[in-house]
Amino acid sequence: MDWSASLLAFAAGALIALVTAPVGVSGAVFLLPVQLSVLGVPSPAVTPTNLLYNVVAGPGALLRYRRDGNLYGPLTRRLIAGTLPGVVLGAVIRVFALPGPGVFRLLVAVLLLPLGLWLIIRTLRTPSTRTPTETSPRTITTLALAVGTVGGIYGIGGGSILGPILVGRGMPVAHVAPAALASTFLTSLVGAGTYGLLALTGGDDIAPDWLLGLACGLGGLTGGYLGARLQPRLPEGFLRLLLGTLAAAIGALYAAQALA
Repeated sequence: MDWSASLLAFAAGALIALVTAPVGVSGAVFLLPVQLSVLGVPSPAVTPTNLLYNVVAGPGALLRYRRDGNLYGPLTRRLIAGTLPGVVLGAVIRVFALPGPGVFRLLVAVLLLPLGLWLIIRTLRTPSTRTPTETSPRTITTLALAVGTVGGIYGIGGGSILGPILVGRGMPVAHVAPAALASTFLTSLVGAGTYGLLALTGGDDIAPDWLLGLACGLGGLTGGYLGARLQPRLPEGFLRLLLGTLAAAIGALYAAQALA
């Protein structure tokens, strides 16, 4: 990887994390298309590379949230309890059942398009109709297990999907964001290790692109810290609408490519 690709990877990681960290969404969700289409990371190596990005970038936002006293709590523990086993299962499924890039693009589309549209709808609703919905601890853990599995397949750690879901159900962003990012960080650490073990038996394309993942991650480390620091000053509705629009647009693009 030459210096221009490294600079592009750093800039992409920083910019994406700056926007996504305030709402508890890992930048890996939106970094994936850049790695596939611009930086040329092969599939399935793009998934552990995304997990590596989460591992390197995660401490930036988490450090800031810890300083603000918002990191530890029961929600964090419930998300981690579900997503940790899920990400291992997802990694195994990704390597042995979904190796083709066409199927992978379709999976990305199926995941991101409805999630993006859902976020847009939730954001555009008037405050009077957006009432909080109580979610039981068991439901949160079960949901975390399912999302962790999808996150292991997709390379986003799991918390990146749980964050938008829980915020959409009415939980405060300031409460959800640290827990979702902590879950993403730990599950990405476990997921990256799982892919590393699978690479011993499955070929070079299963291993992450270490240099690219580190370059993106260092950018995310910087952008994530700044994004977490800016959270109290940024309009929540604007950020959720922006994230929903980006997710829907990326999902639609990958759906068109997969069905072409």
